[in-house]
Amino acid sequence: MQLYNKLSAKERAELIEKAGKDRLTLSFYQYAKIGNPQEFRDQLFIVWDKLDVLGRIYVATEGINGQLSLPADRFNEFKAHLDTRDFLKDIRLNIAVEQDNMSFLKLKVKVRNKIVADGLNDETFDVTNKGIHVGADAFNELIEDEKTVLVDMRNHYESEIGHFKNAVTPDVDTFRESLDIIEDDLKDHKEDKNLVMYCTGGIRCEKASAYFKHKGFKNVYQLEGGIIEYTRQINEKNLENKFIGKNFVFDERRAEKISDDVIANCHQCGTPFDVHTNCANDACHLLFIQCDACKAEMNNCCSTNCKDIHALPFEEQKALRKGQGNSNDIFKKGRADHLPYKKDLRNIFETFKVDKK
Repeated sequence: MQLYNKLSAKERAELIEKAGKDRLTLSFYQYAKIGNPQEFRDQLFIVWDKLDVLGRIYVATEGINGQLSLPADRFNEFKAHLDTRDFLKDIRLNIAVEQDNMSFLKLKVKVRNKIVADGLNDETFDVTNKGIHVGADAFNELIEDEKTVLVDMRNHYESEIGHFKNAVTPDVDTFRESLDIIEDDLKDHKEDKNLVMYCTGGIRCEKASAYFKHKGFKNVYQLEGGIIEYTRQINEKNLENKFIGKNFVFDERRAEKISDDVIANCHQCGTPFDVHTNCANDACHLLFIQCDACKAEMNNCCSTNCKDIHALPFEEQKALRKGQGNSNDIFKKGRADHLPYKKDLRNIFETFKVDKK
């Protein structure tokens, strides 16, 4: 019985190309009590592998978080399988704004301690006491209220290429970091301000809203379905789009264009640009923003040192990497010191404190 992916990304890409079928990229999550995550994981893999599902799915005792793609003509079969589980029946599936048949090239279903690395002790507060969910129309009205503080619950490299107008964008590398920062900077406004949060698909806000209510915030709201569902609703209902730029996504597409605005810059030359790439030097693999001109000049590398290493024969590169872990820069997500136009660090609530009385 096959319980793990056995094909390389290259082999899978060739099969997708040969099949000639359109694929759907989608995401979903659900908090629920799962007694045996490993058994549930194996059951999912067996069924989804047969449906040609590809993607990254995390299963834990607290629920499931999935980002995946599958042949469009097998969507109904996939949905029918989800409906066989009570806690997944009629679950909202966030269909990607922009489709790409190569968004995922492997099926990875992993058992984790949590479906989102939030660093919280769930035993210390009621995780079911969540904030008020709002759709796109109510969200648009709410964020125009002078009593509202709109907070982006994503990381700095996500908000750098796109965010809602007037949103506070925490300069953090992880979701957990933002929680204490937000609480501290808004500690004097727990009762007189509306705390409105959003993220990519909604999952980070689910836990964050309960956490902030536990911390004493009285008026807590979250964007239902995140940026993905918001985009679907504004297009369907012909609403004003208050999101500028791109929505960062964690697959081969890297991002979905929500508006035509380009709000980021190439980290190497500073020209307006908003496409992330990974450094071609396998010993680095830094995620950063690189324009086409710099990509050509630097051979898709983040520094001259990486460019020189990448130009070496493969065996020499491999020898240099032997016994060494990944560079620490891989975790900086565009903040490496050698990038002259990396995103500036700043006090994320400085504007709020000046403009909001």
